[in-house]
Amino acid sequence: MAMGERGPVALHHVVDGPADAPPLVLLGSLGSALDMWAPQLPALTEGRRVIRVDHRGHGGSPVPAGPYTISELAGDVLALLDRLGLDRVDYAGLSLGGMVGMYLAAEAPERIARLALMATSAYYPDKTPWQTRIEAVAGGGTDAIAAAVVRNWFSAPFAAANPDTLAWAEESVRKTPDLGYLGCCQAIRDWDHVARLGEISAPSLMICGTSDPATPEQPHGATIAGGIPGVRFELLDAAHLLNIERPTEVNALLTEHFAAG
Repeated sequence: MAMGERGPVALHHVVDGPADAPPLVLLGSLGSALDMWAPQLPALTEGRRVIRVDHRGHGGSPVPAGPYTISELAGDVLALLDRLGLDRVDYAGLSLGGMVGMYLAAEAPERIARLALMATSAYYPDKTPWQTRIEAVAGGGTDAIAAAVVRNWFSAPFAAANPDTLAWAEESVRKTPDLGYLGCCQAIRDWDHVARLGEISAPSLMICGTSDPATPEQPHGATIAGGIPGVRFELLDAAHLLNIERPTEVNALLTEHFAAG
């Protein structure tokens, strides 16, 4: 499919940091909005123009009819870069945001300078969990799956010690429009970019959580680590939203990676 085959939507985004600094795009997980990157802002806005973005169907972005494809989500990002006058950017994505990043880096390599991927996957061999989630949301909305989804986002010790973060996370999933969540679930279910990983030429960092049930190292992190030429692979003691569970370590890795550009 061509990128953005049904036409892009105008993504909601927030820009922080110096206007004339090198641009860095941040795109997050299914069921989240751009506020999930709050722990990264103080570190990344030192010398960076940070552009946090909501996927289509999420946060403040439009909610077109689904199903969606990862190529369409990537086309939305390219349209945003064009509107902002940005020819080439650094990019960091977690989970669904990482899938969009892999697509962009392989299919529009001239637009991505350096790439950071976190807790993400190039392919789900077993489609059953995604089909089950699609059916649950179709029947009961995002309310029906919020608690179960968030159990994968944080390790049990972190969740127990941070009830406010847990409550924020569940509310984030519940606030995601049902149609947007469904459309992105369908995009993830059908996503397979393994054969294209070798086309990624941007210097790449992959961060995986050791206790992430959503995108565990085997097979997800290992597939990406073995597929992207020269990728730096790092493991952190965290679950899926490792940028929130381990912000100090994630910020250090991202700052070092993007400073090398």
